[in-house]
Amino acid sequence: MAQEMTLFNLNHLFFFSIFLLFSSIEAGGIKYCDKKGNYPVKVHEVKISPDPVVSGNPATFNISGSTVQVLSAGKVVIDVSYFGVHVHKETHDLCEETSCPISSGNFVLSHTQTLPAITPPGSYTLKMTMTDKNKQKLTCITFNFKIGLGSLVSDH
Repeated sequence: MAQEMTLFNLNHLFFFSIFLLFSSIEAGGIKYCDKKGNYPVKVHEVKISPDPVVSGNPATFNISGSTVQVLSAGKVVIDVSYFGVHVHKETHDLCEETSCPISSGNFVLSHTQTLPAITPPGSYTLKMTMTDKNKQKLTCITFNFKIGLGSLVSDH
């Protein structure tokens, strides 16, 4: 009986572990460009709405982070790759993506953009680099996201 119970517990643990593994892969986990993640700005979470992103419709990326220093200016550089091929790059003023100055502690960067209706569906990788007003790197992360098909029928 004890052996059956142990086998039962191991099976549940195995399936739970597999579930967590696939859940984290599906979420596209955040990775720091520097494997050690030694940056003054730490990123805690990325929320994408809608998820998956729908081509031709607005998508919002909310990036939650924290900083150990006050930030009054800087740049946010977004690089997007599709199957490993660089397809898009844009640079934004940090204070257009969040309220400045950013006090030490938690903050959220929010960016909304409408992707062209011709954007191919699939898995994309986004690399975000944030620099301060002196061009010093504050953070650098990558994460995966998906783009689905836009509506093929117009709404009347």
